[in-house]
Amino acid sequence: MPSELFVRSMLYLSLTVVGVPGNVAVIMAFLLLLYRENRLLPADAIVLHLACANLLVVGVRCLLETLESFYVTKVLTDVGCKTVIFVYRTSRSLSIWLTFVLSTYQCLSISPPGSRWASLRALFAKYLGLVFFCLWLINTCMSSAAILFSFGSQNASAQHGINVQFCYVYFPSKLSIQANGAGQVGRDVVPMVLMTLASLIILIFLYKHSRHVKGLRGGTGGGGGAEQRAAKSVVALVTLYVVLYGVDNGIWVYTLTAKKAMKSAFLSDLRIFFSSLYAALSPLVIIVSNRKVHGQLRCLKTEKPIEKATTLSTM
Repeated sequence: MPSELFVRSMLYLSLTVVGVPGNVAVIMAFLLLLYRENRLLPADAIVLHLACANLLVVGVRCLLETLESFYVTKVLTDVGCKTVIFVYRTSRSLSIWLTFVLSTYQCLSISPPGSRWASLRALFAKYLGLVFFCLWLINTCMSSAAILFSFGSQNASAQHGINVQFCYVYFPSKLSIQANGAGQVGRDVVPMVLMTLASLIILIFLYKHSRHVKGLRGGTGGGGGAEQRAAKSVVALVTLYVVLYGVDNGIWVYTLTAKKAMKSAFLSDLRIFFSSLYAALSPLVIIVSNRKVHGQLRCLKTEKPIEKATTLSTM
């Protein structure tokens, strides 16, 4: 195996090893919470949906790329490439927009009770299912080009193509590839700007709240309530997103503007790595900062020794 391919394989393997168990743990925690309490709060439902999208990103793209790199299986044929790139692009964009939805809802959650923003939060929670449906519909339609233009073999006669290592994306004209690239950048940048604005509002609120608490307690601050802890968690996720997807989109813009860059598998790997890194690291942020997830996983861990001890005692 060439050294470049080995390094690439290890990078994708690290994303798979971290991202798949992490997202599965978050999903299991919320499913247990749903089973025990028979309901999920809107913010919990958004995080659960986000973990599912991230699991698709890491599981479909990174896991299959790892298996292909180590010659374990051959799945990236024409049909395989169309399926993998379509699912990857759809779940990747869903991950972005769900992070924006989460930051927006959290921004509304810290508004004072009885205010106009609190009423908007209730309306937002009421139609959350419709929001999920619209996000799936819009992002699925925007990723449909992958079904038409993705192939598992290289076409030497094609002039407008992007090399993504084991797959190739060929467009009929330079205008079509630029339009598709601009659409992807816009799909990423718009929620990035909006969620950054929402995070700034959250940070301003947290700063004012901490100063108010310090004034009431004579200079000693408190740890904050559940809403404040959740707000800090969302700000951490948004910061992680902005950094990683900022690098991803910077490389993508360079790929579109430099002719030779479109045929570079190395640049394509860098883009996929940074965009998938968010899907792999975000569940770790959720597990550490979300008390519900942490509590459910701790209960699951402590229940196993109890069940094992009970089984042994009955033997």
